[in-house]
Amino acid sequence: MIELDVVGVRIEKNTNTPMLLLRDPDTGRCLPIWIGAAEASAIVNALEGVIPSRPLTHDLMAELLSTLGHTELSGHITSTLDGVFHAELTVDGQTIEARPSDVVALSLRCGFKVTCSGELMAQVGVEMFEQNEDEVKRFRSFLDTVSPDDFEQ
Repeated sequence: MIELDVVGVRIEKNTNTPMLLLRDPDTGRCLPIWIGAAEASAIVNALEGVIPSRPLTHDLMAELLSTLGHTELSGHITSTLDGVFHAELTVDGQTIEARPSDVVALSLRCGFKVTCSGELMAQVGVEMFEQNEDEVKRFRSFLDTVSPDDFEQ
């Protein structure tokens, strides 16, 4: 099994649809999973440490699991069928079918790892372009020195 890192949520340009990126830390390959806006918001809030004034669904689920004493939690991206990813949440040995976005949102709140099989990663994982630090520094330097006059023809 591959333990996946949550890279974050990106917006796909052509469709303006949120995409969850999960990465294999050893190879850098990613699973790009299209998700809904509400799920994207739940994941981003957890990544940024946002604590709502009243618990949202994933916060409530995490609190419920904790209050009831469920400590053995895991998530697994199981398959993809017709472009739709499927996942499972395991709670104290009981496995429940779940959406990948819900598994990830809970994992970020409860502290468990999300995994996938090597076969799934080989089948649908993609290489992602990563900006190197020099490129980012050069672009920031350019932005610091550019003026509107530079774009006049």
